[in-house]
Amino acid sequence: MPLAQTLSLRRLKTPSIIPGFGVTMGFTLAYLLLIVLIPLSGLFFKAATVSWGEFWNTITSERVVHAYQISFGLSFAAALVNSVFGLILAWVLARYQFIGKRLIDALVDLPFALPTAVAGIALTALYAPQGWVGQYMPFKIAFTPLGILIALVFVGLPFVVRTAQPVIQDLERELEEAALSLGATRLQTFRMVIFPSIFPALLTGFAMAFARGLGEYGSVIFIAGNIPHLSEIVPLLIVIKLEQYDYAGATAIASVMLIASFILLFIINWLQHWAGQKAAR
Repeated sequence: MPLAQTLSLRRLKTPSIIPGFGVTMGFTLAYLLLIVLIPLSGLFFKAATVSWGEFWNTITSERVVHAYQISFGLSFAAALVNSVFGLILAWVLARYQFIGKRLIDALVDLPFALPTAVAGIALTALYAPQGWVGQYMPFKIAFTPLGILIALVFVGLPFVVRTAQPVIQDLERELEEAALSLGATRLQTFRMVIFPSIFPALLTGFAMAFARGLGEYGSVIFIAGNIPHLSEIVPLLIVIKLEQYDYAGATAIASVMLIASFILLFIINWLQHWAGQKAAR
């Protein structure tokens, strides 16, 4: 028997905290099958009930294409914004002690606990033309793509902060001090010592914020205005199709979103793996 296969069998037989590899693996596969694979398979099976021509016309109609551009473009932009400012916020929470730190740390998790509809109503009341902030702005925020961007930044911020903060806390400050003592500037120290260590975690936070933005509905639906070709998102189109009892059309659009999201997340996961190997080297 080859050595690699022997070692693999030994690892399977090694006692662990949760005994029974076959039982636990069977439970894992059954759980994923019931929760993930069967519902997603049902989505594709329902979309397959229509002809290819009807499917293509549904997913490539002008209104749907504009909705794709809004959802993917603004989700990507919001994830980029959160990557920058979320990293700064995570750095402040991890490295500094100040009055009110625990309050700010708790507020970061507010989008997790707050119902998305409540967040959408609050943002709309704040940035509407007659809102507390919107009435003083020289340009319109609510009911425009800018309002959608703000909502997506709001719901995606915790993902970046909570993935980057533990990594920043575990960074060895001795490496930074050594770089500074050797004559490196603060920018060089951050770019060559700190950033490579936190980049995989930052990329993970970006991926999670991007994925959350693609599927976000409650916090966006109120502030978006839902104007076709301007501020209409893909989840809203799916809901509209369902309200019209066009289940095949709704599943066709949903299947495109699912495939595109899977491809993008696969690319991002590959980048995470590449960044992790590069940082290890």
